[in-house]
Amino acid sequence: MTMMKIRSAILCATALLLATSLAPGAIAADIGDVGFVDQADIANLPVFVNANRQLAAYKQQLDAQYNAQVKRATNDADKQRITLQFQTQLSDKQHEIAGPLFQRANFAVAAVSATRNLSVVVDKRIVIYGGQDITKDVEAVFSGPQAIAAPSGSPPPSEIGFVDQNALDGVPKVQTANSEMGQYESTQRQIYAARLAQAKSPGDKQQILAEYNKLIADKQNQLLKPLVDQTKSATADVARAKSLLLVVDRADIVYGGTDITSDVQNELAK
Repeated sequence: MTMMKIRSAILCATALLLATSLAPGAIAADIGDVGFVDQADIANLPVFVNANRQLAAYKQQLDAQYNAQVKRATNDADKQRITLQFQTQLSDKQHEIAGPLFQRANFAVAAVSATRNLSVVVDKRIVIYGGQDITKDVEAVFSGPQAIAAPSGSPPPSEIGFVDQNALDGVPKVQTANSEMGQYESTQRQIYAARLAQAKSPGDKQQILAEYNKLIADKQNQLLKPLVDQTKSATADVARAKSLLLVVDRADIVYGGTDITSDVQNELAK
């Protein structure tokens, strides 16, 4: 069970816990102020496609320069310095080319949301039922010739909450578990790599790999599953206390929503 799978389990279980007692009609009525956008469709607009081409071409040039300099590096410190330097250059170019586009897209979402009286907008890929599709409206505003004003105020309170899973990874008990799991995997990988090197047949290799995978899975269940259960419980408790209908990952929120990350962190820290 990887951390990504842990996150998915947490979020899916919380969503089901909060929403399964409601009929579809009730959900639609209660969250009529929820919109969604197809971010993949927006990413296919010509201006974004062109920006990605520029970034790809720049990265190709940068990679060639990076490889040449790394070859001349005399020690690990030099390699780290060169790597950081080129990562910074690429990041700066991304901000330069894509930054204004993302800002304009965010302003377009906020403008359409204000017109539609929406309190939250999520990514289309997590929507199965309900919500208002504002993709075309956002694209029309984004592609228009006029400047788009920044939002004049905060979105209204929402019954859709979100948790920043990356922030939860910073909770001490989660960091400790992840570190212990990483060390365990590293040790076992070395042990089983030696066994694989001595294996005499494909069948022996398959058996060794099966043993390794079971060993890691058992350790993950022992070490990480309790944290999954604690996080699900903490998220559900906070959501109920705040009368939220649904909780999703921060990455799926495009606009608005109720941030309960710090509340869940506090619960986990107890």
